[in-house]
Amino acid sequence: MKLRTVKIGNVNIDNNVFLAPMAGITDRPFRLLCKEQGCGLVYTEMVSAKGIHYGDIKSHKLAEINQDERPACVQIFGSEPDIMAEIARNLDSSDADLIDINMGCPTPKITKGGEGSALMLDLELAGKIVKAVSSATNKPVTVKMRKGWDESHITAVEMAKIAEENGAKAVAVHGRTREQFYSGKADWNIIAEVKKAVSIPVIGNGDVFNPHDAERMFQHTGCDAIMIGRGTQGNPWIFRRVIHYLKIGELLQEPSKSDKYEMIKRHLDMIVEEKGEYTGVKEMRKHIAWYIKGMYNSSCVKDQIFKLNSRSEIIKILEGYFMSY
Repeated sequence: MKLRTVKIGNVNIDNNVFLAPMAGITDRPFRLLCKEQGCGLVYTEMVSAKGIHYGDIKSHKLAEINQDERPACVQIFGSEPDIMAEIARNLDSSDADLIDINMGCPTPKITKGGEGSALMLDLELAGKIVKAVSSATNKPVTVKMRKGWDESHITAVEMAKIAEENGAKAVAVHGRTREQFYSGKADWNIIAEVKKAVSIPVIGNGDVFNPHDAERMFQHTGCDAIMIGRGTQGNPWIFRRVIHYLKIGELLQEPSKSDKYEMIKRHLDMIVEEKGEYTGVKEMRKHIAWYIKGMYNSSCVKDQIFKLNSRSEIIKILEGYFMSY
């Protein structure tokens, strides 16, 4: 499997290497950085359909897409078909190219409400949600799911078939159960099984951390696209490196210390501009920890940065760290 274009519904995507939706991570600044590195399709953080329904400003903000991010997908979650359909209708006039339904989030605060990966246990309701959303919008609707709830409830193949029957134009499969969260190894066999079971595009997700992993996932599963999640944390360059490798078969060098320093500064400026200094700095701290992970004395620098609340203080610490590295 080499790099290629992929079509989801009526949306043509330049390449088949995507950014996975991640709560608290895939905000607009990060999406733009990944897009600049060649990412084919970016996803928002998951957005509560109920939040938009009840006028929550933060939920509305999370669903916003800018032209320079496109093609882009808004991911919504919920367990009530009528509210999910209402939000899909609202998003029909947005700049989003696709609408994704989250049926994979494993966190208790989501699953206890019957949302996210809890829907892997209620396939009838899941089907109703997909049908309601698909019927309410002209945008292609996709579904992101997991392997199943636990090893006794492996429902991805059946869920994918139901999603397709009810109007989904693609499915993304994370090869872990809800019970696993992010532990253990992702089961790529389930992605291959889903690919054989449906005719719509299948997006593979789980344990892609470098170009070789990307190539192996394509070869092992036959999936139409891959979606990279944790492998992007502190590493938006992964898209450029994966795409180059799939296209040419050549491994680009890892980002240099200078590359990292410049990217951190740019990311920091973008997030502060987007969210204000207090919130921006607070949210950027985890990204900095990911960017410098594995570097000499990074834990000490991380400890210092997590106590800071201003952009200038962070830049001062980073400047001293990278100058002396």
